[in-house]
Amino acid sequence: MDIARKTTVTSFLAFISLSVPAFADPSIPDSRISRLETLALLNGLNADLLGHDSATLTLDRWCETHHLSSDSKIVAEQDNSTQKNADADVRKLLHVDANDLVKYRHVKLSCGDHVLSEADNWYVPGRLTPEMNHVLEATNTAFGRAVQALHFERHTLSAEVLWKPLPDGWEMGAALPPSSGDRLKVPKYVIQHKAFLTGPDGLPFSALIETYTDEVLDFPFPASK
Repeated sequence: MDIARKTTVTSFLAFISLSVPAFADPSIPDSRISRLETLALLNGLNADLLGHDSATLTLDRWCETHHLSSDSKIVAEQDNSTQKNADADVRKLLHVDANDLVKYRHVKLSCGDHVLSEADNWYVPGRLTPEMNHVLEATNTAFGRAVQALHFERHTLSAEVLWKPLPDGWEMGAALPPSSGDRLKVPKYVIQHKAFLTGPDGLPFSALIETYTDEVLDFPFPASK
């Protein structure tokens, strides 16, 4: 990694941190089989997100494949009460100076009644079309869908599975948690990605943090049927 790229990555990772809250209570049995299934699902979703430029379209497919809702189209619920100004690190990542307008959008991305992720998004409206800006400000359209016509590229800075249902070294014989009759305790947030998006001209127009929730697992597991 060259020095400029390393500086960009370091500055972005430094500008914000998120804590993981208390455990939720999804409908997953606490058994060795369901823990293995959960690990495979989280790693699969993480890989799918890493393999595609649009997280929105990836969640569309996840929602449809796992029958989370009769309408698999992801919608964005905007939280206008939350405001985070673009600091120096975000502006450096977006290649803008202190005088350039950077807007902030905090949303919950939902599939039906399921909130699958929460996203912090700083974007440069001057690098989008007027139509795109209108859609982002006036509708519940997810960002990736609103700017899809740009044929953008996603550049991942970090991708972390925040919780592992099996202990490190389980594949080498480490002791596994015993099965119980309880529900599996899954934390509210399970995956987090930090990335930025660039347009055809190579200029970045969006910096984002996406945090995926336990509700991506809210469907009947084979072991629980």
